[in-house]
Amino acid sequence: MSDLLFSPAQLGSLTLRNKVVMAPMTRSRALGNVPGPLIAEYYAQRASAGLIITEGTAPAASGLGYARIPGLFNAEQVAGWKLVTDAVHAREGRIFVQFMHTGRISHDLNLPEGEETVAPSAVAAAGQMWTDQQQMQPHPTPRALTTAEVKQLVQDFAKAAKLAIEAGFDGVELHAANGYLLEQFLNPHTNQRTDEYGGSAENRARFVLEVADATVAAIGAGRTGIRISPWGTFNDMGTYEGVSDFYEYLATELQRRNLVYLHLINPETTGAPAASADTVPRIRRAFTNTLILSADYDAAKAEAELQSGRADLVAFGRPFISNPDLVERMQAGAGLAKGDPATFYAPAPEGFHVGYTDYPALAESQLA
Repeated sequence: MSDLLFSPAQLGSLTLRNKVVMAPMTRSRALGNVPGPLIAEYYAQRASAGLIITEGTAPAASGLGYARIPGLFNAEQVAGWKLVTDAVHAREGRIFVQFMHTGRISHDLNLPEGEETVAPSAVAAAGQMWTDQQQMQPHPTPRALTTAEVKQLVQDFAKAAKLAIEAGFDGVELHAANGYLLEQFLNPHTNQRTDEYGGSAENRARFVLEVADATVAAIGAGRTGIRISPWGTFNDMGTYEGVSDFYEYLATELQRRNLVYLHLINPETTGAPAASADTVPRIRRAFTNTLILSADYDAAKAEAELQSGRADLVAFGRPFISNPDLVERMQAGAGLAKGDPATFYAPAPEGFHVGYTDYPALAESQLA
């Protein structure tokens, strides 16, 4: 019996109907980098989650590194996202937008004209990037941001946060995980700077903390969350000495800023080194506001995390793709539908809705 998972929770001033979080997942359906009615339908279908965190959304044009991902830095995008937030709120859901600047995980072919791939340092990522024009291409060597450009990006995040509230979002999540720009500043493998944003732990954390400060100043700490992935190696991010120490320091600083939540990708489930075992408890002690744990959870594992006090909310990712009514299915103990990886990011020939909004709820599937 999952008593805690399906019980209400308080997130700052928001009351969530349950402790299930829909994790952010890129789905590449935003034509022209603008969300439309199909995206609104997708999120509305999943509004029974206690909290929805959207797919990664660029706070600036230079952050649109993947094909067909949305942005939130102009009026057209605000209007598109308003369709989404209205649809979710109409079903009494709560929704935060995740701000993801892709940094070096990008390709110039995916960027608007006049933009280029940028990062803390000119260190290319291994691997390739899909482009609609030329399919798979190697990641380019990014141009290192100037100090002035870093400071401008801080303001870009703050401006985007204000636009998020204008678009009707309940808050924003800063994506400092999974090898994107914010984490690229945190990690010494990708941050080889010699200015105030590189070198020491304090300097490597400076950009993330300045972005957090600017976002809090723009919309309030009660509407600002952040996602981190200690020990993560996704997108060619290497581990380094003192990872747990560094993230304990970062979590302490984030708590000082009173962010409404910290969304932690649990390193215990990602094949991280044994040295990572103390990371979750150290962050749990350092950050005393709402802690969201994200990993390969099912209802029973999520309930155990909540009962132990290690987490306040638990995020579920891929099961939400093929189970729009995931909360109801888990609560009923029903089986879960399997998703089709071939349409996670790219539409089927029949259209963008295939593998996106056409997964039926349990009641619909039983009638078929």
